[in-house]
Amino acid sequence: MANGKEIKMKLPSADDLFSTQEQRDEEKRENVRDIAITEISDFPNHPFKVKTDDKMLEMVDSVKEHGVLIPALVRTKPEGGYEMVAGHRRKMASELAGKEDMPCLVRSLSDDEAILIMVDSNLQREEVLPSEKAFAYKMKLEAMKRQGRRNDLTSVPVGPKFRSNAELAKNSEDSITQIKRYIRLTELILPILDMVDEGKIAMRPAVELSYLSKEQQEQLFDTIKMEDCTPSHAQAIKMRQFSEKGSLNSDVILSIMTEGKPNQAEQFKMPKKRIEKYFPKGTPSKKMEETIIRALELLRKREREKDRER
Repeated sequence: MANGKEIKMKLPSADDLFSTQEQRDEEKRENVRDIAITEISDFPNHPFKVKTDDKMLEMVDSVKEHGVLIPALVRTKPEGGYEMVAGHRRKMASELAGKEDMPCLVRSLSDDEAILIMVDSNLQREEVLPSEKAFAYKMKLEAMKRQGRRNDLTSVPVGPKFRSNAELAKNSEDSITQIKRYIRLTELILPILDMVDEGKIAMRPAVELSYLSKEQQEQLFDTIKMEDCTPSHAQAIKMRQFSEKGSLNSDVILSIMTEGKPNQAEQFKMPKKRIEKYFPKGTPSKKMEETIIRALELLRKREREKDRER
């Protein structure tokens, strides 16, 4: 106490007491080091799928022969260890190649900075699934909105009119409209989203279907399986309209899905109830049709054989 005033002194930290300034500077500096794979955890909610496909097996062979040529990017975790930011495929390849560690660039990153780098590095791949883009764009857009008060993402001051969508589209091959469509896909249930990834449902009808409730989407997926069909854009729009009116149910979905599509050739139709008793319960309509066709072909073949014997 001096002249009635309390004098506060800042005590040095343990790091300051037991490490040199050179050591502290080195810890802050970016550097590449070999890190044990077991110390590296995956990025939380990583939207990109890491699959053991042919390309992965090629990468494994390369890692076995040459090692990891391009270091992965990681950041330190407060509780210890590291978190992968960019390099999940290289990590899996290293694991499959029997490696115990891999070269990594260690960088100090905030959560949002890490999200932006993780998304951008993966969107550069040649093949990116619609579901991967959907969740990646959503994560990046949310991160950019959180950074909207700062000047981290643009060269001009960021104000109330900050346009995250426009900023996101600047560094993307997709337009603002297309990015919005991708983000809508995150509202789809997983089985329908998988059909989008597999190319069975196109982007525009998928976007319309994303406005259906989860229960309605489940009913639609059941109908897709039973009838072995997929919705056209017009059918998806119609289902969305019924949903918005509060009148979409399984019967309405079945009625819409069994309507003839404008570009379809004229088809011969038979009530399903007349033939389903001849098939195991749950047999898809397409399977029934194929079985009937094979039976008719076999019948015609036998009739021809009888004609030749006469």
